[in-house]
Amino acid sequence: MRHRIAALLRRNRALILVTCDTLAWVAAFLIAISLRFETYHFSLDFKFGGEPNTIPLYGCLTLAAIAAGTHLTIAWFLRLHQGRHVVASFEELFTLATVTVVAGVTAATVNATVLDVMLPRLTPITATALALLFMAWPRTFWRFQSTKPRLRKSVDELARTVVVGAGSGGRELVRSMHNDPNRAWEPVAFVDDDKMKRHFRFQGVSVQGATKDLAKVAERTEATTVVIAMPSVSSETIRAINTAAVDAGLDVKVLPSVEDILGDVSIEMVRDIEPADLLGRHQIQTNIDDIAGFLQDKTVLVTGAGGSIGSELCRQIRRFAPARLLMLDRDESALHTLALSMDGRADLESPDMVLADIRDRDRLIEVFTTAKPDVVFHAAALKHVNMLEHQPAEAFKTNVLGTQNVLDAAVAAGVGRFVNISTDKAASPENALGYSKRLAEGLTAGVGHTAEGTYLSVRFGNVLGTRGSVLTTFQAQIERGGPITVTHPDVTRYFMTVGEAVQLVIQAAAIGRDGEALVLDMGEPVKIDDVARQMIQQSQRSIEIVYTGLKPGEKLHEVLFASAEADERPFHPLVSHVEVPPTTKGITGTIAAAPDALAAMSDACDTLTSPTSA
Repeated sequence: MRHRIAALLRRNRALILVTCDTLAWVAAFLIAISLRFETYHFSLDFKFGGEPNTIPLYGCLTLAAIAAGTHLTIAWFLRLHQGRHVVASFEELFTLATVTVVAGVTAATVNATVLDVMLPRLTPITATALALLFMAWPRTFWRFQSTKPRLRKSVDELARTVVVGAGSGGRELVRSMHNDPNRAWEPVAFVDDDKMKRHFRFQGVSVQGATKDLAKVAERTEATTVVIAMPSVSSETIRAINTAAVDAGLDVKVLPSVEDILGDVSIEMVRDIEPADLLGRHQIQTNIDDIAGFLQDKTVLVTGAGGSIGSELCRQIRRFAPARLLMLDRDESALHTLALSMDGRADLESPDMVLADIRDRDRLIEVFTTAKPDVVFHAAALKHVNMLEHQPAEAFKTNVLGTQNVLDAAVAAGVGRFVNISTDKAASPENALGYSKRLAEGLTAGVGHTAEGTYLSVRFGNVLGTRGSVLTTFQAQIERGGPITVTHPDVTRYFMTVGEAVQLVIQAAAIGRDGEALVLDMGEPVKIDDVARQMIQQSQRSIEIVYTGLKPGEKLHEVLFASAEADERPFHPLVSHVEVPPTTKGITGTIAAAPDALAAMSDACDTLTSPTSA
């Protein structure tokens, strides 16, 4: 029945609102004049001031008609009653108040300027305030009734849900839960640590405590599910909430991070909590003007575009409207996947999809001199520590000689800004990957000191969600029933989500100077053992952890800076700048000729970081 009434109201909106506003003016004038007297009676007069306590009914109705006529005329021009605004929205109430005040002032002016004053001069002012109240209250009631959720299931079938966070994200989520046509969620409470919100209520859902009270609130409301509705919250907060919720036997869901949300928050965005939520979500503030200045309307080329870092680089770079974005990779399948993710179709015939291997110097020079990129992000590399430790020559061929080829091509094409994507393993390197990336940083710095343009490196640690990352390995082991293999109970690593890392890479590229390595703030290092236990806890399965011991080339703890490097942050609080000693082509030639590539790269890196060379 209620929905039939709501449909009737929608079909006859204009007529109902016109009638409501007209009657509001009549009632407002009659009540306003009546409030002036303790006892009164009406007379069929136009003029006020005759017999004591007498209200001239015709005069009162005449002013009400003037006010109502003015109101309806202005409202017609503004389409107030024809659906310009949502009923009882802020926009409609503001327009309604404006129209009502103008109409009231018009009636007051007429009353004050005619020869025979029809009503006391303050009465139209009082009537205006009353009329606005009489118009706004039915609209608000209409809004409440029309937006009440329509249940297709009984309340007992819905997942009773506590929403963590009563901010804009939480409110939008509750609204989406209520408006979902296939409604499966019943929000029963908010929890929020903001003391100013302890009495807050939204669409019938109230704040019933702080996050520390989550278990008690869930027990009191008989909730079975928790949704963390704070897209910008830190990973530390998510871990604490998740632990409390899992200990209370609650199903935990989460909204994506703020950079992953496009448009309004909706119930479709809610997903299971992932390890990346527990480890990532650094608060990142980027200077959009700096970034747009070096990317907008420029030709940008990304090597290794099909990889995890390269593909995310391409997606984020496109947001800044480059004139052209060239995506280069040796893996045609990876380019196919990238094209689908960016455009929804695999347009591999596009000249912006470049199939090339960075080991092929002539091919790179051909591509670069033809396209003439303004900005290059060099993300192509081999990265798996254990494999490269056993095959160090491959690390040298791709990460060192390949980087040299890309640098030669960039110089030949007159590239204005070159960004080499490096790794924390290049700081005080102890394995083939670290040695090769340290030499690549030196090659980039060397070109930066001699060539036109700006050549720099960006260094960061483990990136969550990339292919072959520890999370992918752990997840596969959990799905097989275990065990999870961890090298050492105390081993730690730095972690960032791929989106966070790339966002800071682009920011760093805007502020970096020649010959520098820019080190991204990765937060605090995380114990891999803790990650494994959190994933086991999240899976709610009994999984064993087996410690295998550190493999050759693996460190117990990674570092972001070499011993001689200072942590200086002159431009951005999350980006450090360190000087990199240059690598010469002579060194790379010596390594290529050596029978033991690992030893040769190690010796070369020792030479670069020795006190005499520094």
